[in-house]
Amino acid sequence: MARLEAQAAERVIEACVRTESVRKCVFTSSLLACVWRQNYPHDRRFPTIIDENCWSDESFCRDNKLWFALGKTAAEKAAWRAARGRDLKLVTICPALVTGPGFRRRNSTASIAYLKGARAMLSDGLLATANVETVAEAHVRAYEAMGDNTAGGRYICYDHVVRRPEEFTELERQLAMPGGAAAAAAQGAGDDRPARFELCKRKLGRLMSARRRCTYDTYYSVAFD
Repeated sequence: MARLEAQAAERVIEACVRTESVRKCVFTSSLLACVWRQNYPHDRRFPTIIDENCWSDESFCRDNKLWFALGKTAAEKAAWRAARGRDLKLVTICPALVTGPGFRRRNSTASIAYLKGARAMLSDGLLATANVETVAEAHVRAYEAMGDNTAGGRYICYDHVVRRPEEFTELERQLAMPGGAAAAAAQGAGDDRPARFELCKRKLGRLMSARRRCTYDTYYSVAFD
């Protein structure tokens, strides 16, 4: 499956490169392409920061049967390889578990796959959600900013970090996960120990605020000139 996702990503980039009218691409990856590694350096006093420079370890994902994370990691890496040295600007958005309108009625297969390894993510401070509207806005902002070269690389995207087992139980209810899977994953997690990791979306925050300022300035310039 990971190989197929990587091949699909390569073909998307190749199609962009061969289409003369396309010179910018915003590729949707996943936060799971950033968070899974065998050994993170860890200072017990402070959480390790997880940002856009972090990549999931494909061997670790394979050994732990984290197939969704493996596929997303392989696909994003393939996209970057295919775009390297080509006449195409590439940005990748790495959203957390996507939620939002219709979340309860959606097919939950991908969301359940995302939550493989959720117990570890919850206890380590790595389980997060992103409203679909936030994810969509991040894609639009990134695409617009690529026009003046103020966007580039990867962007982590999330709204909320799930820290308590009861929040996780609510996810289970919304997803109608079979057999109490989420509740079982939450057992032993969410205790009083400080999280080992801290997610960081500062880069996306700068991009979003910059574009909002630009829109605000443009509106008032047109309205009052």
